[in-house]
Amino acid sequence: MKPALQFRLHQQLTLTPQLQQAIRLLQLSQLELEAELRQIAESNPLLEFAEEVEDEEAIEDVAAEGDYPSVDAVTAAGSEDGEATDWSDGGVAETPIDFSTSSSVGSSSGSGTRGDEDFEPQNAAPETLQQHLLWQLNLASFTPRQHLIATVLIDALNPAGYLAEGLEAILAALPADLDASIAEIEEVRRCLQGFDPAGVGSLDLRDCLRVQLEQFDPLTPHRELALRIVDTELELLARNDIARLARRLRADENDVADAAVLIRSLDPRPGAALDATPVEYVAPDVYALRDGTRWRVSLNPDAQPRLGLNQHYCGLIAQARGEDASWMRGQLQEARWLIKSLESRAETLLKVAEAIVRRQSAFLDYGPEAMHPLVLREVAEEVGMHESTISRVTTRKYLHTPRGTFELKYFFSSGVSTEDGGSASATAIQAMLRKLIEAEDVRKPLSDLAIAEELQRKGIQVARRTVAKYREGLRIPTSSERQRAG
Repeated sequence: MKPALQFRLHQQLTLTPQLQQAIRLLQLSQLELEAELRQIAESNPLLEFAEEVEDEEAIEDVAAEGDYPSVDAVTAAGSEDGEATDWSDGGVAETPIDFSTSSSVGSSSGSGTRGDEDFEPQNAAPETLQQHLLWQLNLASFTPRQHLIATVLIDALNPAGYLAEGLEAILAALPADLDASIAEIEEVRRCLQGFDPAGVGSLDLRDCLRVQLEQFDPLTPHRELALRIVDTELELLARNDIARLARRLRADENDVADAAVLIRSLDPRPGAALDATPVEYVAPDVYALRDGTRWRVSLNPDAQPRLGLNQHYCGLIAQARGEDASWMRGQLQEARWLIKSLESRAETLLKVAEAIVRRQSAFLDYGPEAMHPLVLREVAEEVGMHESTISRVTTRKYLHTPRGTFELKYFFSSGVSTEDGGSASATAIQAMLRKLIEAEDVRKPLSDLAIAEELQRKGIQVARRTVAKYREGLRIPTSSERQRAG
């Protein structure tokens, strides 16, 4: 073969750094956005989080200055996965975004004093399972050797309070010169199981339940029968097969049922009560409130970061020369683009939330049973954006309503056909399913087939396996398990 030169023409869509940043800001949650902006502000001296910007008119006009890609350019650029991404401009119907006033994000400069460090936090850190057990260990009459083994055991507990790795792992974790044995570790573990909460340090569920039953008074009704069930018939108990349990144990069915109730009063996860995982609170991005006969949608002003220009550094640009002037002008251009991107993000979020509220106003009026089927494509067509943009906007963004705070994705669900040719939302069907189960006779709970037939009488064509899937998604037990609990 001979070497040759060939010329080829082709077109390629490329995302500029500015568009990549805009897309990234769109899909970030509120907390992630705050962290991202603070990181950007640290590297750009012309940006600041300010409680009050001196020149409000200058900041309001920042986004209008400079050259920015057109809406068509953004749409053509596409998303990271190759789909087109819209970034449409448009009027904001509610609550214009003001980037020149204070916000809950606060100022970038610390306003506290040194005296603030002398105060303890209002909410003390919750006590962990390990801390709770170590406190009891220090009060117990253990030898130094037993104390060391117990400390290693406590450190190895999982959040549920179990020794999931077994005693061999504990032996390997102990110092070699201690020369401990499995029997010695087991003896300390048995003592540890008597700590509060009862059953902590168990190797499995059977071990955990037995320890708790052994702490009951020996005269407790059905205690001995419950111990027999835990020792030999835990699998049958899980299936709630009371009749077979009675035959296996040669006991009266009523006594077996009472023993099963006693077992179910125990805690299968004794360590979970002391789980130190902090509670995460969701701050809504958008509000939906009724105003007369219509629903009004507005952005949460505290959830919108107020980002402004540092006027001191802006004033230095005219005095700078050479490379310094070029660098500062570049930083100013980036700052203006970022503020423009934040405005577009807020406008897009509001437009999408308004479209969702219009489509799901029946849910806001009457509850989950009135939820309509809704897919990304319908909202995308209404607001004139691409489905990938709607997906980004609705992820980890929350809408506060009189019925609670919901992620925007909650309002999207597939449809199930009805007899009249329409469709019912999967969310609405789940709400109907829950309502049917709450109203059932606990002595004769509805089976999945009976629920499917009842829904069909209401005009909703749904199969038994679909009912089972929805019931499991709602974490509702089977009819046999509900009968047992009743």
